Amino acid sequence: MDFITPPYLTQDLSVRRVMLSVLAALLPGVMACLWLLGPVILAQIGIATASALAAEALMLLARGKPLGLFLSDGSAVVTAWLIALAFPPLAPWWLTAVGAVFAIVVAKQLYGGLGQNPFNPAMTAFAACIVSFPALMSQWPALDSGAGFGEHLALILGQAPRLDAMSGATPLDALKTALRLGDEPAGVAAITAGSAVFGHLAGRGWEWVSLAHLVGGLWLLWRGIIGWRTPAAFLAGLAVISGALWLWRPESFADPLFHLFSGGSMLGAFFIVTDPVTSCATPRGKLIFGFSAGALAYLIRVFGGYPDGVAFATLMLNVCAPLIDSHTRPPIFGMKK
Repeated sequence: MDFITPPYLTQDLSVRRVMLSVLAALLPGVMACLWLLGPVILAQIGIATASALAAEALMLLARGKPLGLFLSDGSAVVTAWLIALAFPPLAPWWLTAVGAVFAIVVAKQLYGGLGQNPFNPAMTAFAACIVSFPALMSQWPALDSGAGFGEHLALILGQAPRLDAMSGATPLDALKTALRLGDEPAGVAAITAGSAVFGHLAGRGWEWVSLAHLVGGLWLLWRGIIGWRTPAAFLAGLAVISGALWLWRPESFADPLFHLFSGGSMLGAFFIVTDPVTSCATPRGKLIFGFSAGALAYLIRVFGGYPDGVAFATLMLNVCAPLIDSHTRPPIFGMKK
């Protein structure tokens, strides 16, 4: 009888194959942004990718590591794409570059490189930039501005003033601001129905981006690149707490579908909290990690001072991941506990 030695791998997977699969799964979201905004999203992806690869190369040289081996694994490119999709599409080029460099240098390489970082690099960069540059990180393009690629590129390169007609708040921020000001006594329903910012499910146009990320995430699940526990638990945590508050006071809290298809919910569920390095590894731990991150993301976006809470929720749960794993380890074969 032939015996197979551990670790009993059932798939011929490598870091490069996994990263290429993640990039392929991000393509629907990229295409949706391309349809809504035009080629400006490709410019941001190019800026982020070039900055991330340059920072990775410099750090590898400083650490005496082989460039070809680590630059070709695709991890820096995935981080760059996530930054480009999470940052405002009309963010100035230097802000995107700073975010990519910060993610690679501080959040990844200073901890020892791929597999050693305790925090998600893309979300670390997002959190650092929104704390340092809150105004620039909170301005999203108005889809009815009529601006073309030339105007958008001029904004990114700093060659044109940032007109209010071409940038504005996210749907999440617009709803939260309107509720806090109390301008609309009828509540959430009247606010979402009376503003062109909102669409059928969430923000007009941006709900299609979230749907595209959902499609890409489901493809990753089908391919077996990610497991179902963490993304399902994340969406469940977001839906349960938003649904409970919506049933309690529908005039003050948006329904679960609005939150599931707003902001970075779908991107976070399938591409952020599923990071195998910074999330939990045990089956029960993944459920706890995902549900807690989803619930915390809702609390931050609704009651906090930032337009979305996915980044901060992810980073807080990254801190808790080792503790959660230590308390949810399955019993060793042959033992009851």
